[in-house]
Amino acid sequence: MDSFIGIRFKKETANRFQEFSRTHFKSHTEAMSSMLDFFFYNEISPKETFGPTGRTIEASLKKRINAVIAIMRDMEKTQTKPTVAMMELLFQNDEISQTTSHSGRLLKEEKKEIRFKEKLNLSKES
Repeated sequence: MDSFIGIRFKKETANRFQEFSRTHFKSHTEAMSSMLDFFFYNEISPKETFGPTGRTIEASLKKRINAVIAIMRDMEKTQTKPTVAMMELLFQNDEISQTTSHSGRLLKEEKKEIRFKEKLNLSKES
């Protein structure tokens, strides 16, 4: 049978250790041994910090994601929507001219001035 030794701890620290040990290990000896092995094998000190915690990382990621969303919304307002509107106008004018040529009658929309027109290549260079 193994021999035991008494070590003096403050009551609060001993209670915290006992609660931790009961939830994660079978005995207090196993808990202490595992904790010491962890620090020894990983070559770290219990006084070191590991860097940012999960909450701080999450907060910084949320900030970055919100910034990306703001950039995308700005791009949509200033670039995408005007371009789509211009493309829709071009296709609407094209559809109107096709329907009038098939039906033989003129519509009011076709009488409007066309702002953008495709340039035709009249020279036939092959």
